[in-house]
Amino acid sequence: MSEVPDPVFAQSMVGPGVAVLPAGGRQDALSPVDGTVVTLHPHAFVVATEGGQGVLVHLGIDTVKQKGEGFTLHVVKGESVRAGQPLISWDPDAVAAAGYSPVVPVVALDADAAALSGVLTGGTVDAGEQLFAWD
Repeated sequence: MSEVPDPVFAQSMVGPGVAVLPAGGRQDALSPVDGTVVTLHPHAFVVATEGGQGVLVHLGIDTVKQKGEGFTLHVVKGESVRAGQPLISWDPDAVAAAGYSPVVPVVALDADAAALSGVLTGGTVDAGEQLFAWD
C-alpha cells in the first residue's frame, strides 16, 4: 500500500490493505467478501460483512475524474453479494491510457493493521484469491 500513488491510500489513512496492479484488458472487479454493498460508485465500492467490517475496493487512482466512463455496474447499493461475485466491469488499460494509475487498493476500512493477517505481498494474484484475513 505504501507504493500507491495517492497519500490517502499510501499512508493507510482509511485503513490497511493490499494494492493490486491488475492485468490489462477488460475485466470484472469481484466482491472481496460476503456482505452488503453499502457504497457504490462506478470506480469504487464498499462491501460490509454481517459483522460490520467494511472492505473498500477502489478501481484505479483518481478515476473518479472519469465520471463513470468505461465502468459498468452489475449491482446496486444495498444488494447482498457473495465473495467472488462480479460487481463492476472495467478496463485497467483504458484507465492508464486516460492518464490515471490502474492500481487497485483493497482496504480494510478503519481497521488496525495488526488486525490483518495473511496479507499478500508481491507476486501474482488470481481472481478470487484471498488478499488478507481480518481477525
